[in-house]
Amino acid sequence: MRVIVVGAGVVGTMHAWHAVSRGHEVVQIERESEARGASLRNFGQIWISGRAGGEELETALRARELWEAIGGRVPGLGFRSCGSLTPLRTAHEVAVAEAAVARPDAAARGYKLLTADEARALNPALRGAFTAALWCERDAAVEPRTAQLALKQELLASGRYTYLGGREVREVVGAASVRDDHGDVHAGDAVILATGAWLGGLVRELAGPELPVRRVRLQMMQTDPLGEPLTTSVADADSFRYYPAYRGEALDALDAGQPQDPVAAEHRMQLLMVQRRDGGLTVGDTHEYEHPFAFDTVEEPYEHLTRVVEAFLGRPLPRIRHRWAGVYAQCTDTARVVHRQQVRDGVWLVTGPGGRGMTCSPAIAESTADQLGW
Repeated sequence: MRVIVVGAGVVGTMHAWHAVSRGHEVVQIERESEARGASLRNFGQIWISGRAGGEELETALRARELWEAIGGRVPGLGFRSCGSLTPLRTAHEVAVAEAAVARPDAAARGYKLLTADEARALNPALRGAFTAALWCERDAAVEPRTAQLALKQELLASGRYTYLGGREVREVVGAASVRDDHGDVHAGDAVILATGAWLGGLVRELAGPELPVRRVRLQMMQTDPLGEPLTTSVADADSFRYYPAYRGEALDALDAGQPQDPVAAEHRMQLLMVQRRDGGLTVGDTHEYEHPFAFDTVEEPYEHLTRVVEAFLGRPLPRIRHRWAGVYAQCTDTARVVHRQQVRDGVWLVTGPGGRGMTCSPAIAESTADQLGW
C-alpha cells in the first residue's frame, strides 16, 4: 500500500509512522520546509492527569504506551517518564485533588495526594509555599521542537518513506491522489489530510464550511536554563478549571470560594511547566477562542505566569528567552478526541485534537490505521 500524508506535524507524522511500521510506503508532503505549527509550539507533555474519563483517557493512556515504545527506538524524542505535580495552597484546591484521587480511574492515571514534604522529595526545585500536591505518575514529556525531526530521520532509514517539504497540496485528483503547487501528482492507495489548524482552502473545499472544528490561539514562553533539575512537570490549580477530569462539586466550590485571578480568567489561563533538555522551562498558557485572533502577544499573561512560577520555585524565574503564539485545531464538541472524516474516495481528514494533539497523536494514528485496514 502507498499512503500519502499531507502535513508534517505530530498527527501527520504519527500516521506516517504507523503506515511505515506496518510495511507500507509513505509520501509525506508539508507546505513548509519543516512543520512550524502547534506540534512545535507546545509543552511536549504527554498529559494523562486531566483527561476526561472514558474514550479520552483510554486514548491518552494508549498513546503514552506508544510514546514510550517509540522513544525507546528514537532517543531524539527525549521521552521521559517525569510525572507531574500540582502544588496546592488552599483547602478548596486540596478538596478538588481529593475528589480526583477518589475517582475510579485514579490508579490508571497514577494519582496520589502528597504532603508538601513528599512533593519536594520528588521535585526539590519546588521550594515555595504550598500545603500539599497532586501527583500524577503517568504524565510524561518529549521535546516538541525536535520530535518530528527525530521521527523523520527514523522513517527515512526505513527506505519506504519520502518527505517532500515546501509543497502545498492544492487538489485531490481521482481516488487517493493529490496535486501539489509544483504541479506534481502523488498517487496512492490512501490519503491522510493532517493539516492541523489549516482549515481553509482545500480542507474547506473537501469538508464543507460546517466543519465541526474551531481554531484556538495560545501564548507561551521559554526561559534560560533553570540551573537545576525540575524533575517533574508542574501545573497549578487553574488547571483544575481547564481539564475535564476535575469537574464536580469540589471544583464548583473552588470557583465559588476562590475566584480565579482576573488576568488568568480573562485569558482562560492555567500554568503548565516542563523543563527542556537544555535546562530551560517551557511555561504557559492562554486560550483565545474568538476570531479574528490578535496578531500580537500581550504582556499581562506572562507577568501572571511569572508570579505563579516564582511562588512555587521560591526563587526568581530565569530570563525569558522566547515568547510565542500558536494556533491549534479543536473539535467544537470538546468531548470528541478527534474529527476523522472521509472527504473523498480514499481521502480522510484527521484534525481537531486540540490541546490533546501531542499527547494522543500516536493512538489517534493507530486508530486510523486500524479503521482503514492498514
